[in-house]
Amino acid sequence: MPDSPLLSRLDLNLLISLDALLTERSVTRAAERLHLSQPALSASLARLRTHFNDPILARRGNAYELTPLAARLTEHTSTALDAARRVFESQATWDPQKSTREFSIYGSDYAFATLGRVVSRLASERAPGVRLRFMLHNPTIVEDAANRLRSADALLIPHGFLTDLPYTDLWQDRWVGIRRADDEGDVSMADLAAHPWVLTWHAREAFTSASRQLQQLGIEIRIEAVVESFLAIGTFIEDTPRYGIVHESLATTIERASEVRRFRLPFEATPPLNAMWWHPIHERDPEHAWLRGLFVEAAATMPRR
Repeated sequence: MPDSPLLSRLDLNLLISLDALLTERSVTRAAERLHLSQPALSASLARLRTHFNDPILARRGNAYELTPLAARLTEHTSTALDAARRVFESQATWDPQKSTREFSIYGSDYAFATLGRVVSRLASERAPGVRLRFMLHNPTIVEDAANRLRSADALLIPHGFLTDLPYTDLWQDRWVGIRRADDEGDVSMADLAAHPWVLTWHAREAFTSASRQLQQLGIEIRIEAVVESFLAIGTFIEDTPRYGIVHESLATTIERASEVRRFRLPFEATPPLNAMWWHPIHERDPEHAWLRGLFVEAAATMPRR
């Protein structure tokens, strides 16, 4: 017989209490969030402390803070709670018109501003009770995609970052340069090397294929700023001699928001092929299949580059 309690002997309602306590870091606020009395939640906290042999919340002055164990449990708890919700929200037959399911999708602001908004409109027309939660990814999420996608429904990201996960290709875009609005004329490779740059991503595991291609072509650009947002890049370029690279499908939006203009890159930049990725556990889920079909349909409306 193992020393740890069997799952069948645990009250899974404690998982809900634990999630609220870790999020609110207060018994009072957690009780209000769950619409419980404070004594009831205090009793749950006592059971959690006994189970983990850890105080979970430690008083520091007039406030509470998470113990080291509780901090480690935070991400696992939310993931486990999401997975449990998925289990009990599943139905033998699924009607989008009657569903109130929430789908969660990771991606960049570029993916949301282009494809995401189209998918959102289609979903509102066909499944008014369904909610889509669009969450910005980061390098940590992309690196841990195989685990993150157990509790999330999809990750929108071009090819070149993920392997060994199911995916469907969506649409192909094209790269263009961005510079200040009053800068005119053709741009040469020498110009790319001479001007300062704003990059949207710049790390070993986070980059754009066009900026990586510049390095491979022997152009060592001078980076003055790194902004993890495609939509914000124009504000860092206007009224400066800086250059940037964005997707052509976003260029018009960026030009409207900032005093910048696009230019043709002086090299054949490999076009990004955008795709939707998911975990194999979702493969046979009819609700997830509906979501995938919605993204494929929305992608068919995107301009072909």
